[in-house]
Amino acid sequence: MSKGVKIATIGGGSSYTPELMEGFINRYEELPISEIWLVDIEDGKEKLEKVGKMAQRMWDASPYDVKVHLTLDRREALKDADFVTTQFRVGLLDARVKDERIPLSHGMVGQETNGAGGIFKAFRTIPVILSIVEDMKELCPNAWLINFTNPAGMVTDAIIRYGEWEKVLGLCNVPVGAMMAESELIGKSQDELVYAFAGINHFHWHRVKDLQGNDVTSEIIDKMYSNDSGIPANIHDIPFFIEQLKQMNMIPCGYHRYYYRTEEMLQYMLEEYNDPNVGTRAQQVKQTEAELFELYKNPDLNYKPEQLAKRGGAHYSDAACETIASIYANKNTHIVVSTKNNGAVPDLAPDDVVEVSAYIGATGARPIAFGSFQSAERGWLQLMKNMELCVEEAAVTGDYGLALQAFTINPLIPSGETAKRVLDELLIAHKKYLPQFAGKIAELEAAGVTVADEVAGTLN
Repeated sequence: MSKGVKIATIGGGSSYTPELMEGFINRYEELPISEIWLVDIEDGKEKLEKVGKMAQRMWDASPYDVKVHLTLDRREALKDADFVTTQFRVGLLDARVKDERIPLSHGMVGQETNGAGGIFKAFRTIPVILSIVEDMKELCPNAWLINFTNPAGMVTDAIIRYGEWEKVLGLCNVPVGAMMAESELIGKSQDELVYAFAGINHFHWHRVKDLQGNDVTSEIIDKMYSNDSGIPANIHDIPFFIEQLKQMNMIPCGYHRYYYRTEEMLQYMLEEYNDPNVGTRAQQVKQTEAELFELYKNPDLNYKPEQLAKRGGAHYSDAACETIASIYANKNTHIVVSTKNNGAVPDLAPDDVVEVSAYIGATGARPIAFGSFQSAERGWLQLMKNMELCVEEAAVTGDYGLALQAFTINPLIPSGETAKRVLDELLIAHKKYLPQFAGKIAELEAAGVTVADEVAGTLN
């Protein structure tokens, strides 16, 4: 590419956008951007304008002449783009409140990307991302799609499997945070350690070696019990059982707490849910977002504010910038991405999307072979991946029976009548964003199904 690089960001009104701008500014010499297009929907127009003005101020304060364009017209933004990043939330934060509160109102985990909430986030998101892919086929057929819209693994898998778009990588901030924190735990820099990640998004494990080839995973595990282990801000820090980690000699990602310590995590979530002064994580994030956007209005603010670190997705955007720079400059950088397996994890099919360590260059990701898991981790991984495949197919087809299958398989959803009730309430609550389930939703409404949680029930 000899001309300047055009970036289009879907969900440009996100509070994370300033981090994206910072990442691009820091990498301009290797990624010469000429224009950035921030796209959002009508409901996000006000946020888009605040963030867009701040993004332009950040570039104006840099040595580089880059124009930030704001639009509600996705097709205008996509035209001839070189890279497309996606960071949107269908239904905005109110949808996340429903995803958390409705399951919790029935005594089960309510979380953004795990359990019933994660399934419904996929149901709302996958049809939208597939429509974006169809536009890209027409308007920017040579572009790379860099996705960090959650649930990133399922969304990325659906892009390849159902959208038939191969030039896509999914990103997550969790591995970034782990690598930053763990190197500090043992007094090393990241450059002095070699990481090997494998699994699926929000459900991976990793091992660590030093530059002499010595496995230092066990040393990090020991240190985790006396220091900050680098889990995201949105996950309550219940410690893993050390005996379990020692047996596997791997470090699970922070989200494994929902599966390895379900009892304690659920208890904590219910305490927050039942406290009107605290509320679920989404309700807390709404307050953080309000504070951030108030900051973004300041005409003198031309840098990323420290408060952004309070959001659970800190470092997402920086990972995206490094990925784009690595593709553009063929850097072959080690980055943990969601990409097609191609044998890196033999326990899953070659065409399954996995989250693995990979070298990122001009042709995308070259996954690094991890090898087979032990029986416990292999069982978990195969269960969770097949649950995800049910979710993706149900999102595309609107098959209620398959949605019920996904609920039944998911370890965070106790199977039975209550699970079906949660499924039905979430369908009613998200009616506006689930046209593929319109027939079933009409049937449920006719039967008098309503949302029991008062807070969720009052949201649009």
